[in-house]
Amino acid sequence: MAKPVVLVTGASQGIGAAIAKVFAREMPGVRLALVARNARNLATVQRTCVKLGAVAEVFACDVADEAAVDALRVAVTKRFKAVDVLINNAGVFVAAPFAETKVADFDRIVAANLRSAFLVSRAFVPAMVTRGRGDVFFMSSIAGLGAYPNSAAYCAAKFGVTGLAQVLRAETKAAGVRVCCVHPGATWSPSWSGSGVKAERIMPAEDVARAFLDVYRLGRRTVVEEIVLRPQLGDL
Repeated sequence: MAKPVVLVTGASQGIGAAIAKVFAREMPGVRLALVARNARNLATVQRTCVKLGAVAEVFACDVADEAAVDALRVAVTKRFKAVDVLINNAGVFVAAPFAETKVADFDRIVAANLRSAFLVSRAFVPAMVTRGRGDVFFMSSIAGLGAYPNSAAYCAAKFGVTGLAQVLRAETKAAGVRVCCVHPGATWSPSWSGSGVKAERIMPAEDVARAFLDVYRLGRRTVVEEIVLRPQLGDL
């Protein structure tokens, strides 16, 4: 049987790149659609995944742009025909007190985290429903479960992602589509470089990535609707 097609947004670095590599390593022959704006970084991830045994293609795309996502759907469908696993991982984080959050920054953060998940899911989930099978993952955050200071835009976006995942789960479960919302705490990414936070206070991206694979590998009669991952020493 053909290996599943796994589409990962935000695959050029951090957790997204780790997800792609974990699937490539653990499922030889898996077909990966790697999506992000940075084509150069995507190509680096692609080469690693191919060396690990995957078939991997790069699709440079701003997933917060409706026209770009529509073009992505056409390109991915032409190359792979169907997406079996959709991982909505794209997102950004910018800290700022509520009163100092600029409207442009609020819109950008909501677009990157929430609008992107809506657009990409709208592009690929209907085909899953038609086929009667599929897996959709949403990358929320502990910020999508409980608010914390200096993160108004990010928390609002991630609360939205959590709600979007719950709605999609309710609407598609009878059609054989499994929807899982993942809530990680502090996880290593390039944004932590130079932060001064000790490594033992941050989860490795590979651990969070493995959770996606483990949830996907469960039998079709079981769904993990939500999963929370936190650093062993607690939140920062």
